[in-house]
Amino acid sequence: MPETINRVRTLLPVLLICLLVPMGHATSMSQTMSHPTNTAAPSDAQKAFEKLKTLAGTWQGNVMGMPVKVTLRVTSSGNAILHEATSTARPDDPITMFYVEGDRLFATHYCDSGNRPRMEGKVSPDGKTVEFNLVDIVGNTQHGYMNHIGFTIVDDSHHTEAGSWTLPGNKPPFQIQIDYTRIK
Repeated sequence: MPETINRVRTLLPVLLICLLVPMGHATSMSQTMSHPTNTAAPSDAQKAFEKLKTLAGTWQGNVMGMPVKVTLRVTSSGNAILHEATSTARPDDPITMFYVEGDRLFATHYCDSGNRPRMEGKVSPDGKTVEFNLVDIVGNTQHGYMNHIGFTIVDDSHHTEAGSWTLPGNKPPFQIQIDYTRIK
């Protein structure tokens, strides 16, 4: 019997607290405890990703005399950015997806050559340029593949994209730079 009395004495204060705390307060306490707020400063990858989000919209440029339209769209509840390039001169629509994984910023380019280079991005010290360099690649590389892409934000209505492709047969990389103007 003394053992039972000791258990009641131990549990009684806990029971009284549970009965005295209003139900709404207990619920908010449990929600606070189970969902802590993230007060950590954003990583460099997250900062660069947020910078790229400012490019959401439709852009017009020219490459080798051909008009190019690029659409950037924030998608997946803000967790990815879709970059799609279209041109009336070529029927392909290459797509690049940007996303943060842990403390790293990645781009996966879905190329019309049938490959998918994955590149890691870093922001420049001045915060205006995000450069992506090749990490790995999946798919057919016989026609070459993208190994670098860079975005320089000039202002709200202008940005530059620079790209580099590894070509087959030990040829020098093919490089382009396109100046874009926002049209939407």
